[in-house]
Amino acid sequence: MTKRHVSLPDDAAEGLATFVETVDQRLSGDEDICTVVEEVLVDLHGDREAYERWQAGEAVSPAERVRLQGYDPCNVTVESEYYAEVETDEQFQRSKHLQWLWRQFDATPMADNVAFALEFRRMLADHLFAECGEHCRFFKGISMTYGHNIEVGDNVVVHDDVHLDDRGALTIGDRVSLSDRAHVYSHDHDVVDQTEVRNYHTVIEDDVRVTYDALVRAGVRMGRNSLLAAKSMVKDDVPAHHIAAGSPAGSIAVKPGWESVAAPLENPDHREQRRLEYDLPDSLDTFDEFGRSLSPPDS
Repeated sequence: MTKRHVSLPDDAAEGLATFVETVDQRLSGDEDICTVVEEVLVDLHGDREAYERWQAGEAVSPAERVRLQGYDPCNVTVESEYYAEVETDEQFQRSKHLQWLWRQFDATPMADNVAFALEFRRMLADHLFAECGEHCRFFKGISMTYGHNIEVGDNVVVHDDVHLDDRGALTIGDRVSLSDRAHVYSHDHDVVDQTEVRNYHTVIEDDVRVTYDALVRAGVRMGRNSLLAAKSMVKDDVPAHHIAAGSPAGSIAVKPGWESVAAPLENPDHREQRRLEYDLPDSLDTFDEFGRSLSPPDS
């Protein structure tokens, strides 16, 4: 079974295409990105009348003021903004603003209009990701750490509520499918001191399927045409054409018909080869949010 073609009425399709093209051009131009994001969100949320009253200096309630200020990404913080390495990441501010537009678009009723929403998110991905190929489809509720450390190939499908962690680096090949609630990580924490973060390059090669509610650990390489079963957690590399299942997942079979080109069943761990080092300035003002003792009794 395959999908069928669905189209909007001509007038609706024209209106949506014009809007997406307009936002695309504004993001590509010299305008202040905070202004672009703010104005787009004001209109998408239907708040133009209240916004203009506020801009004119007229009285607004405290709740209205917070809401209206929140359309401007310069007035908000996101979780990844608290990560120490952001201090030296020059790309983060633009990524933060684009990510805010992506997330707040998903909070509008228009996010459920699939034809429009796919085109809008695909356009945003061109501006946000390090690279995004042709004919990709991004569904509702996708979250990411930064966005600018993600490379996506052609014909990729990312379904609802998928988390793409690019605190390290994340490469997704052509024709990859990430099912609902899948999590793909590129950073990990030390088992003793969870404030010690290790970043990795996680690679999902061409034609891979990561199925429902599955998790790919940081630094894993999923080989071409491999599959991770639903609700599985993979911590080691998955060879090309293999099916991995379980928690932790292991290769349980080779896809039928691919036996002649697949490696023997094994579960190699090459994560350290994809470890990404980073430096923090000595002047960085950091804090330990846990404040726990890290000295084991046998030390």
